[in-house]
Amino acid sequence: MQNPSQNIRKKTRQIAVGDVLVGGEAPITVQSMTTTKTADVEGTLQQIYALAAAGADIIRCTCNDFSAAEGLAMIVPRSPIPVVADVHNQYKMALAAIASGVDCLRLNPGNIKNPEHIKAVAETAGENDIPIRIGVNGGSLHPDLYKKYGGKVTPEAMVESAMEELAYFEEVGFEKVKISVKASDVSLMVEAYRQLSEVTDHPLHLGVTEAGPPPAGLIKSTAGIATLLLEGIGDTIRYSLTADPIQEAKAGRQLLEALGLRERKNVDLIACPSCGRAEINVYEVAAKAQNAFEEKKLPLQIAIMGCVVNGPGEARDADLGIAAGNKRGHLFVKGRNVAVVKEDEMVETLVEWAEFITANGVEAALGRVDLEKAQKEAERDRAHLLAEHGDDVNGAQKRVDLIRKI
Repeated sequence: MQNPSQNIRKKTRQIAVGDVLVGGEAPITVQSMTTTKTADVEGTLQQIYALAAAGADIIRCTCNDFSAAEGLAMIVPRSPIPVVADVHNQYKMALAAIASGVDCLRLNPGNIKNPEHIKAVAETAGENDIPIRIGVNGGSLHPDLYKKYGGKVTPEAMVESAMEELAYFEEVGFEKVKISVKASDVSLMVEAYRQLSEVTDHPLHLGVTEAGPPPAGLIKSTAGIATLLLEGIGDTIRYSLTADPIQEAKAGRQLLEALGLRERKNVDLIACPSCGRAEINVYEVAAKAQNAFEEKKLPLQIAIMGCVVNGPGEARDADLGIAAGNKRGHLFVKGRNVAVVKEDEMVETLVEWAEFITANGVEAALGRVDLEKAQKEAERDRAHLLAEHGDDVNGAQKRVDLIRKI
């Protein structure tokens, strides 16, 4: 589909958030944020996989204490999409997040006020090749800027806050930056981004903060984000809704598709990033599956997981998936194990089940197999992998130990 904003999108610098490019000519990306406690590793990963299946390209998790940072050390290696650590008041939390291995930081200039702390974080991020989002929020401007602009939030105050933070980064030679100037007032938000776009070429993250519950929240967010995108402003977006974050990811994806800024997809294929426990070449199998489904016109979410230890649980919201275990493929539907297949038959089996589910529905698919038997087979292979590789194949404990030394 032709991109209606293709000729007017402002050219910005390009940064990499993990393996996702932001800015430049890269596709506009969709972001969301987990609502779980980050220290709840398994719960957070389940939500991340569900968000990836719903269309999120990048995910943000709160890093508000050291237990959250330790959780991130275990989450990042298993996340299918890049992870951004959301840091507010404590600069040491930013340092802990960097130590955890996250792909990006988000800092609020209104909350970390000491310039030396800000520069220390930027220096450490630079040393670790981690970008930072300067996340200005209309509800938490520095008190001095409130006073300067008559005791109220203005577009000028928000832009000045962002540029002050950027100046601290520039002092230490840090340039891998994206910026947001969010407000809950749509007109204020739109004007702030317009002004910011005039004074910087760093990529911009769009959003109407605290938009509220649907449908009003959806309308406000769409009004602000779509207005700017159609003006060629913006490189990545987030709907900030008072709702299940799945709605945020879906809304963001649907908006980009509606504007012709992202291609519509039939099968939504997600895959884990692979790790030390992976039993297959995830990239190879995912590529083969992508090719197999390319012309199928099947509106399903399908997951390719490297191992049966965590795969079905992490991708339980996918319609269909397969996880490797002990040289076999464990097929699962909505997180429930349904069959075991030969490794070289995994993709063909996925296609067959996807066509059956599309034609007959999930319940019919579950009804044609012995679920108890499939679950026992999965448990057997899961136990085998844990015994063979241990619990910490990604070396997350080393990062936890590093965090605890900060």
